[in-house]
Amino acid sequence: MKVAVVYDEPLAFEKKDMVFAVCKALSSLYNAKPLPFNEKFLSNVRSFDFVFNLSTGGGKYNKQVHVPAVLDVLGIPFTGSSAGVHAICMDKGLTKLILQKNNIPTPPFTVITNPSEITDPGFYPAFVKPSREGSAEGVSEKSVVKNFIELKERVISLYEAFREPILVEEFIDGREFTVGIVGNGEQAKVLPILEIDFSQLPEGLERFYSHRVKHNYAEKTRYICPARLEAEQVKELENLALRTYKALRMFDYARIDVRMNDNGFHIIEANSLPLLVPVYSDLTKMLEPIGWNYDDLVLNIFKAAKIRQKLLHNLE
Repeated sequence: MKVAVVYDEPLAFEKKDMVFAVCKALSSLYNAKPLPFNEKFLSNVRSFDFVFNLSTGGGKYNKQVHVPAVLDVLGIPFTGSSAGVHAICMDKGLTKLILQKNNIPTPPFTVITNPSEITDPGFYPAFVKPSREGSAEGVSEKSVVKNFIELKERVISLYEAFREPILVEEFIDGREFTVGIVGNGEQAKVLPILEIDFSQLPEGLERFYSHRVKHNYAEKTRYICPARLEAEQVKELENLALRTYKALRMFDYARIDVRMNDNGFHIIEANSLPLLVPVYSDLTKMLEPIGWNYDDLVLNIFKAAKIRQKLLHNLE
């Protein structure tokens, strides 16, 4: 089987490592080759039997859907969720609406589409962020607002910068976790829960994944896996993550971000196409407790996609 590992151009250094590592893992069983998503993609991809999709479109709402949409039209099977699911998960407000409809706990929220018509949400502190950005874009120490005046200032600032709807949700001041899932249906496997501990960050720095914490202070952030939770809490969080995965109709693999306070767990975001950068990405930090290595993660994702596409006959 000839497998294309599809990626965006230009590639940041760490994403080059990801593309190389995924190709290496797949090459143990398949003929895997890297393939950029560029102007030659339509002609080049036709020679492949399957695609391992790593194209996030830079985390932009209108770009992450491109590769799955094109592959659907061409009839080429691929890893990961559909274009429609990616579009939903890249829209944080729409994601939260679906969670609410399925009785999955998520912080109270409102979406502001016109900064000249801001109304008081009635909950503070509130957390303000762009509704359609990834990689913590637009998230900073100013994201937590304590009153309506601060909220209006932050909403206007973000709208001017991103020109998209702004999500305002109740800020959950507590512990942070992220949950990885690999597989589909009854075979969906919840990876060991990862706790993200911000207690060792420099004094005065925000205790959540802002853009600067995520990208500049990773070495000061503690990643604890398995998370420090009671057995009953682990079961509860695993169940919430699986319910989220299924409610959003995600495929093959995903990551669910969660915060916890005295009222329990709250789903914050669902990432339908999490990065697989070796060592750096959160999913890769969940492997050791179950005896998986990076290649195991990649091959299990690909196996899940093949089963879903009814192509298991080529899998040992």
